[in-house]
Amino acid sequence: MDRDTAEPQVDHLPGERARRWVEYHHAFAAPSTYVYEFVWDLQGPAVGPFCTDVDGNVLLDFTSHVASAPLGYNNPEIRERLAALDLPDPTKIAGQDFYVSGGWPPDDPDFPGPTQLMDRLVDLTSHYEMDTVFLSNSGAEAVENAIKICYADGGHRAVTFEGAFHGRTLGALSLNRSKAVHRRGYPEVPGVMSVPYPSSETEYEQRWLTDGPGGNVLADRLDPDGGVVDPDEVAYLILEPVQGEGGYRLPHPEFARDLEAIRERYGVKIVADEIQSGLGRTGECWGVDHLELTPDVITSAKGLRVGATISRSDVFPEEEARLSSTWGGGDFLAALQGVLTIDVISAPGLLENVRERGRQFHESFTAADLESVVDVRGLGLMVALEFDTKARRDAVIEAALRRGVLTLGCGRKTLRLLPPLDVTDREVALGARLVLDAIEAVE
Repeated sequence: MDRDTAEPQVDHLPGERARRWVEYHHAFAAPSTYVYEFVWDLQGPAVGPFCTDVDGNVLLDFTSHVASAPLGYNNPEIRERLAALDLPDPTKIAGQDFYVSGGWPPDDPDFPGPTQLMDRLVDLTSHYEMDTVFLSNSGAEAVENAIKICYADGGHRAVTFEGAFHGRTLGALSLNRSKAVHRRGYPEVPGVMSVPYPSSETEYEQRWLTDGPGGNVLADRLDPDGGVVDPDEVAYLILEPVQGEGGYRLPHPEFARDLEAIRERYGVKIVADEIQSGLGRTGECWGVDHLELTPDVITSAKGLRVGATISRSDVFPEEEARLSSTWGGGDFLAALQGVLTIDVISAPGLLENVRERGRQFHESFTAADLESVVDVRGLGLMVALEFDTKARRDAVIEAALRRGVLTLGCGRKTLRLLPPLDVTDREVALGARLVLDAIEAVE
C-alpha cells in the first residue's frame, strides 16, 4: 500500500467475513462497546491512517484507536528502530516487578525499557517540576494511582467536573460525570463534589461565576468564612484539559485561571488527565500546556502503550508498598514502544504538523457553512463537529463509514476525529471531503 496514493475503497460494510468474525467473537465476549462491525485485518496492508478489513475494504482511520495509535499504522520510523534492535524473546518476559536491563549503560542501553520511559516522562514534565513516575497497565490504573497518591498526601474529598470521564475502575468511575451507564448501580468513593466545566463565555458567566464570597462556584464552597467545605479536606481536583467522552469541550481560559488561583490559595492538588489529550494530540506535548494552570499530577496512557502516573517526589508516598503491582516496574516491550513513540513525537516538525493539520480541518468544516453543524472545535488533532441532534450525528458516522472513513461519537451529539499525528495535507483534504459529503447526504 502506497500512502501517497491510497484512498478508501469500500464494497460493503460489514462484509461476509466481518459478519462471521463478529458472530464468532460474541459467542464468548461479554457485552461491551464495539463502535463498528469493522474487523481489522492484522495481516492486510496498512500504512499511516489507512488500514484493511477482513473483506478487503480499505478504510481511512480517523480514530487512531481512540488516540491509542498516535502514529497510525506501520509507522516507518518505529518499524526501523524496532528492526535495528536485538530484542529479547518475549516468552522470557512475565511480570515486571523487578529491575530489568536492556544493556549498558543505564542512561543509553542497547534497547530502552521502563527505566528509559520514566526518564523521558520526567523530561517531558520538567516544566512542572515533576520528577517521579509510577507505571501501570492502563489509563484507568494511572488515574487510580493519581487518586491514591493525592489521598495519601492528605485530604479525603475530591472535585470533578460535569462531563468528565476518567476510566472504568471503581475509583475512576466515582469521578465520571459523562454518561449514567458508566456508574449506575456501582458503589462510589465518598466525598466527590462535581462542579460545572464551562467551555463558552456564556457558560462561564452563567454557570461558573457567582456573587458569593469566592466569586465562582468552587471558590464559594471552599471559602473559609462563607463556604461549606474545609479546603484542607480536599485531596485533589481532577480535570481533562480537553474533555474526551464529554464532547471534546475546551475549558474557558478564565475558568482555568480561577482553578489556578484556588490551587495557589488552598494548596489543592490539580490532576491533569492526559490519557487522550496528551503526547502531542493537541499540538503541545500535554493538553494542559495550553492553559494557565499548573498540574501537580499528570496521568498518561493510550499512545504511551502503558499507564503512567507522573508527579513530584513530595506528592508520592515515601513508604514502600503504598504503591505496588506485578507490572509496577512497567511491561518491558510496551515500555520500549512507548519510548520509541515519544522519540518520534518529540522530533522537530511533528507538533507543528499537528497544529497545521488541525487548522486545515477547522477551516475545511467552517468554510462549508453546514446547516446541521452547530459548532466546530478542538485543539490540534482533537477535532470535533457538534450537530443539531444526536440522530443526525449518528447518521453522519454511518454515512462516513459507508464512504470508508472511520470516525467516533462523543458527548451527546458530537463527532470526533483523531487522525495520526503525522497525517498529511492530502489525507486531511481527502478525509474532510468524505466527511462533508456524508454530512451533506444526511442533510
